[in-house]
Parts: sequence; C-alpha cells; structure tokens
Amino acid sequence: MVLLTNEELTLLAQSARKDSSFTVTIKRYDGHDRPKPREGKPSLPTPAEYSCLIRARSRSKKLATVVKRDEVAKFMESYAKVLKSSMDGLKKVKKVKNKAKAAQG
Repeated sequence: MVLLTNEELTLLAQSARKDSSFTVTIKRYDGHDRPKPREGKPSLPTPAEYSCLIRARSRSKKLATVVKRDEVAKFMESYAKVLKSSMDGLKKVKKVKNKAKAAQG
C-alpha cells in the first residue's frame, strides 16, 4: 500500500465511479509502524498527537494517507463533497404499499 496525498483519494473515487465500487476506512493512527513488543520488553512510547489513517480501495488500486489532527476538518469537508457528487447515480427504492398497510392493522 502506497502512502499518497489527500487529492489522490478524490481521483480514485472519481475513477471508481465509472466501473467499480469504492471503499474507505478511517481509523486512529498513533505513528507506530511496528507491532507491540512482547511481554518483558519496553513498550512503545505514547504519541503526543494522534492522526487519522485513511485507507481507500477500488478494485486493484489501494492507497493510504495520514491526515494530521489540524487538517481533519478540511479533509472531511472535501471527502463529503466527493461523496455528495458520487451519489447522484443511486437508484431510488420503491416502497410497497401493501406492507405498510399490513403493519398498521
């Protein structure tokens, strides 16, 4: 997985819009790239500031980016814009009237 810039996430979402799905995971990142040490060895130091690790996947393309604490709000705004622009092709679900009437009475 390659560490890329935040703009690459937008480009990946736009390319996935044409012919594939697009998944994003967001989790807290403490800056450690190694597993926790075994018992008896000194533990890893706690970070002064946490970041967000954002992973995106579309078919065979994968990318990851780290967003600093100060830039999270700006990133979420741009991510929301990408989602809003990508959701215009969704199909509207038709409601069945018989099920609604059966539930009431």
